[in-house]
Amino acid sequence: MATRNKKLITWLVAALCLAVLLSTYWWYEKRFIRPFSDQPQLFSGDHLMLPAQLAGPGHIRLVHFWDPACPCNVGNQQHLAELIDRFGPQGVDFYAVQKPGSHGQLPDTLKHMQVLPTLPGAASLPASPAVAIWDSQGNLAYFGPYSEGAVCTSSNSFIEPILDALVQGRRVQATHTLAVGCYCPWDNARH
Repeated sequence: MATRNKKLITWLVAALCLAVLLSTYWWYEKRFIRPFSDQPQLFSGDHLMLPAQLAGPGHIRLVHFWDPACPCNVGNQQHLAELIDRFGPQGVDFYAVQKPGSHGQLPDTLKHMQVLPTLPGAASLPASPAVAIWDSQGNLAYFGPYSEGAVCTSSNSFIEPILDALVQGRRVQATHTLAVGCYCPWDNARH
């Protein structure tokens, strides 16, 4: 009888350990694994415009579209801070537009960015995080994601080559981008 009780207790402890491990894994997956979709996302900048006070010739302007509730933003914050450090001194101004109706603040590493309450045409964004870049003449040069894939770093980013070209005075026109990666819907009505 004592052997039977020991076996029963051993099996119960093992089942309890397995349940704890599985629940920890599911919690970790839900909290830290970014939502990655294999469905391509089309980013089209046809409707985006700078507000009147920023339009026209001037510095190169980069606008970061973000949703504080989107876990995909965490993956590009370090990269964005590196972009600010590298390109800010080269005449690139950085702005942020937060998803309407969302609540949150930019992390301390991005506090240098000027926050715009909205941007004409931003309601038609398909997803975030996204970025729009206007050249020094005020023309939209790029609109789309920071990168393609599950993570965003300077090694797989679309942004560095575009900013390098614009800083060197070369023309860029890449306002329609199709990409697969970690994105969250911008418009709540779409899902």
